[in-house]
Amino acid sequence: MINTNNLNTMKTKFILLFSMALLAVTGNSFAQAPDDCTITLSYFTEPAKIKNYEAALPFYEKLIKECPNYNLAIYQYGVKMFEYFVEEKGDKSKLNDLIQAWELRLQNFPSQTKEGDVLSTIAQIKFDNNIGSKAEQFKAFDDAFKKHPADFTSGKSLYAYFSLAVDLQNSGEKDLQEIFSLYDVVISKIDTEKNSLASKLTPLMDKEEAGTAALTEKEQRAKDVYENNLGVYATVEESVNGKLGQLADCPNLIPLYEKDYEEKKNDIDWIKAASNRLDAKDCDSPLTNKLAVRLHELEPSSTSAYLLGKQAEAEGKASKALEYFNQAADLEKDNSKKARIYYSIAENYRKKGSFGTARNYYNKMLDAKPSAGIAYYKIGAMYSDSANNCGTSVFEKRAMYWLAADMMDKAARVDGTIAGNARAAASSYRARAPQASDIFSEGMAGKTVTFKCWVGGSVRVPNL
Repeated sequence: MINTNNLNTMKTKFILLFSMALLAVTGNSFAQAPDDCTITLSYFTEPAKIKNYEAALPFYEKLIKECPNYNLAIYQYGVKMFEYFVEEKGDKSKLNDLIQAWELRLQNFPSQTKEGDVLSTIAQIKFDNNIGSKAEQFKAFDDAFKKHPADFTSGKSLYAYFSLAVDLQNSGEKDLQEIFSLYDVVISKIDTEKNSLASKLTPLMDKEEAGTAALTEKEQRAKDVYENNLGVYATVEESVNGKLGQLADCPNLIPLYEKDYEEKKNDIDWIKAASNRLDAKDCDSPLTNKLAVRLHELEPSSTSAYLLGKQAEAEGKASKALEYFNQAADLEKDNSKKARIYYSIAENYRKKGSFGTARNYYNKMLDAKPSAGIAYYKIGAMYSDSANNCGTSVFEKRAMYWLAADMMDKAARVDGTIAGNARAAASSYRARAPQASDIFSEGMAGKTVTFKCWVGGSVRVPNL
């Protein structure tokens, strides 16, 4: 028989123990203090949001010691705080804190931080505030660029990177060939960024030009950003070329490459670099032809064919030049170089008066390099030159200037290096196009003028 008294005693003990355990658990949960990191973060971010950084600073210091990986906001607001102290208050003693804030963000939140952005930003801070020697500043940019070239997109930093290299060459710490090599890398990077922006801008320009639908608010904002950034890169490109200055002029280049030719004449990469540099500066020297011929002997390629084409062109052999240029275009894989070849072919046809064929090659150039504003510029100039041959009436002939002006507008938008000249040309062309009085007297408001010459296409006459 089961002893009920013992059973009841066991049940009582079990319930008592369970109740004590439950009480301990619930009691502990009610007694637990709120998260100290949460409180400290709140004490830091609330004043930081209203830029009361003096009140926020002590809590930032506590956070990075006790809760360094608690929340990304620590470093987002931390960077803003130290930028304020340095840039607005002029407190240079906070520069190391600013650099540390970036470094701690990368260390504690690597998955939410682009290392390339951080490294280039720190390099820029050191450059702007003259921290370390020029060699140390250059190394900071060099490390950032070589580790993460895709993230190195700041035009300001690209210029600083190259500028420091030239300064180091001037002081004898780098040789001239290093500068040329870096120049090619930096210009290529600028081209990449410009082409990316121009390829996004082009469809928006086409939509705007078609007039079938207005740009949305979002598209207009994007268009403004693309155009502004293209302008920034154009300024950087001009500054880089200005910094290179006389170092890359023919009087320096020709003796440099002549001196090394015998030693380097079997080095394909050296010959390519020397040939491209001399060609870019239009250096007139027997060395130019010697390099082109030697390159074609060692490695028949797009580059060698292009250089031989340039040589034939300089000698007045247009047909032979065209033959070489077409060979070069077929062989070339690099879009920037392909664009340069298409430009040479287009120019060859334009000078012969074959405008339709020239336009085809200018458009091929734009396909390869969307930021090549010079192609739009040349097409616009050809439209202007053809005004008297397109149309059966004076009004139709003058309407051609609207098309020419539109091309100049495109040139200015995608390529800041020629924007001034392009805008001036567009203004001049619009002054030659039919004015309001002409549109009224001819009854052409809102109508379409179609061009049946080589230009083709049409233009819609503005409404009055």
